[in-house]
Formats: sequence, structure tokens, C-alpha cells
Amino acid sequence: MSDSALLARVCGPSPMEAHAQVTALFEAIQEAGIKGIRNLHPAFRSLLVVYNPLLWTPERLTQRLDDVATQAGQIRETREVVNLPVCFSAEFAPDLGRVCAASDLSTDAAIALFLSGSYHVAFLGFAPGFPYLLGLPPKLATARHARPRTCVPAGSVGIAGEQTGIYPADIPGGWQIVGRTPLRLFDPAREPMSLLQPGDAVRFIAIDESRYEVLSQW
Repeated sequence: MSDSALLARVCGPSPMEAHAQVTALFEAIQEAGIKGIRNLHPAFRSLLVVYNPLLWTPERLTQRLDDVATQAGQIRETREVVNLPVCFSAEFAPDLGRVCAASDLSTDAAIALFLSGSYHVAFLGFAPGFPYLLGLPPKLATARHARPRTCVPAGSVGIAGEQTGIYPADIPGGWQIVGRTPLRLFDPAREPMSLLQPGDAVRFIAIDESRYEVLSQW
């Protein structure tokens, strides 16, 4: 990709299987502890490897990563499911009605279907700590807004096409907002800074407004 980056593209019959291969390669490279690798940037179907060009030529590092890739399937996912509380009250879900109309579901049915999804963090992007999640039930897929909002509150849970995302800060965005979590997704003083990491499994749990207020004080 440049004089200090290689891009691994992953093919798979489904987005989830491709994502699993990316995660396996991502973890295998981390496990290998290769000197001179500065950063790893996983995406849905690719992994960007940023390295020190004074220590590696592209050809030598490609060969080294090919060797690591043969072991990627042996890396097993050990992370526990992250339970993420979400409040679906109208105040926190300005676009839930649009999603219900697009899916021809009642509010309760749409929320129940959303909660039934098995979500996985494919990668972080757009803003620090913003997770892109696979696993949204297809019936809830809804196009993003034609014109983005100038400010979406931190913690907002949104839908854009077949993806689910969570806003880590008050930032502009065009996703369909269906709820909000009181948890802080990104904190520079925390280690790791991002609450969610690539490869994490996520389960959304419905909470009411009183519970939201309690958790937001933590």
C-alpha cells in the first residue's frame, strides 16, 4: 500500500467468515511479536500492516506474514461476550420509527429482533473507539440518512445498511439511531482506550431510563 504498509485481502463466502479469517490473522500476527510492525488495522475483509521500512523490505515481510498466516487457524477466540446495555426510549431512539416502518415491524418486535442478533466487532474506525458490528438481523437493515446530523450524542446505537455502530463521542453522523448506551466507549485514560476491540462478541441488553441514569454515573 505504501513504502511502509502491506494490505492483506481476505476472501470468504460470507462477511462473517471473512471477518473470522481477518480476526485470526490479526491475532496470529500479534501473537508472533514481529519486530518492526508498528500497527495493525483490521477491516471487514482486509488487514493493513504498518511496518518500519528500515527493518523490512516488502518482499521479506510478505514472506514472514505468509508463514504466520499458515498458523492463523490455530489461534482460538478466547474473549468473553461483552454485554452492552441500551435504552430504547424515544428520547434516545429518534430513528427507531423509521427502522420499524422499513422493516414492517412494531416497536416491540423491532427491539426484540435487534436484541436477538449475535454481534461481532469487525473493526474500529471513523472515530476513535467507533465499532463496526456484524450480525444485524437482515430484516432491520435500513439505509443511512441522506443528510447526516451535525451532532449525534455519545453512546448512540445506529444502523446503516446491514451494519450496526455505536458513537463514542458527540460527533456528526448519518446512521439511523435506535437507542443509546450509557457506557463510555472510548477513554484515553483507560487501558485499553476502546471498550470494544476487533473480534469481540457483543450482546445488547435492554434497560429502562432509570437504569440508564444509574449506569451513566459510573
